[in-house]
Amino acid sequence: MSAFERGASARSQAPQVIGFLLLDDFTLISLASAIEPLRMANQLSGRELYRWLTLSHDGRPVSASDGLRVTPDGGCAGLHALDMVIVCGGLDIQRHLGAPQAQWLQQQARLGRRLGAVCTGSWALARAGLLDGHACSVHWECLASLQEAFPRVEVTTRLFSIDRERATASGGTAPLDMMLNLIGRAHGRELATAISDMFIYERIRNEDDHQRIPLRQQLGGPQPRLQESVALMEANLEEPIDLDDLARYVDISRRQLERLFQKHLHCSPSRYYLQLRLNRARQLLRQTTLSIIEVAAACGFVSTPHFSKCYREYFGMPPRDERAGASPAGPAMLPPLEARGRTAVSREIPAGHRPAQWAGARA
Repeated sequence: MSAFERGASARSQAPQVIGFLLLDDFTLISLASAIEPLRMANQLSGRELYRWLTLSHDGRPVSASDGLRVTPDGGCAGLHALDMVIVCGGLDIQRHLGAPQAQWLQQQARLGRRLGAVCTGSWALARAGLLDGHACSVHWECLASLQEAFPRVEVTTRLFSIDRERATASGGTAPLDMMLNLIGRAHGRELATAISDMFIYERIRNEDDHQRIPLRQQLGGPQPRLQESVALMEANLEEPIDLDDLARYVDISRRQLERLFQKHLHCSPSRYYLQLRLNRARQLLRQTTLSIIEVAAACGFVSTPHFSKCYREYFGMPPRDERAGASPAGPAMLPPLEARGRTAVSREIPAGHRPAQWAGARA
């Protein structure tokens, strides 16, 4: 039983109280994504499972990154009976985090309170020394700098991470998934699923789901031919392009294409293409009712046995177990490729058009 589950069990008769520490320029969507599941949990259960309050260092209004000013319920100096504290970060987190906030977070940890963060709020916990030895998630723009500044923190590309008494989410709608998972652990999967349904949220993502990091960010600079090649791959998953043709479309030789992929993505073009197709297959298995045969065909596999073999080798489980929601029985799963996998929207290269002209028109 995790620290979160033990804490929830011990307080099963009383609502869990969560304080949201707002830092200047926090992202409003991350705050809302974290609070709304708590509200809906109370509404659907018919009882007060959660209470929440917003805090700022001095109790004064805080501006979100979109300019909206939020008047908090109180300041950090107040006596708040909290079960958990979640730091809400956003733009310029290094500039907006001061020593007083870090010291207050350290105090909360000494009091035995569970700690969390959304968006770039993980930087605040790491700065306070509260993520050492823990896995954490943070918005992809902050991944490299967080890892460089805090080598004792296990920075991951996952949408969210729940590690013992720490829970961190990358931002955007990822806090919604994190909170739904926490609610599911504390009060049952049925309640979490009902909340998801109320929000018209088709699938509760879990800790196996990773952020889709833009390719340009991964490369660390512009690589137009490589980016163009990947865009063509993404747009043609159902009927994969022959690599010789792909090289010709971007005006380089196949050997040059292979060198680009090896240098910047550390794999061959064919391997990268296969990973894109497999990650798309995983999405379809999890999010649709398509049969395994249909999923295989939609992702460019002409043989279902070959698809199943590739899927098992990459994800550690066969497609049928993925559909059933089983955990991998073999070695630890490889993290999904961070590039964006999309369904095929163009099956032929339009004659007389350069790829850059039509690849940008993808849906």
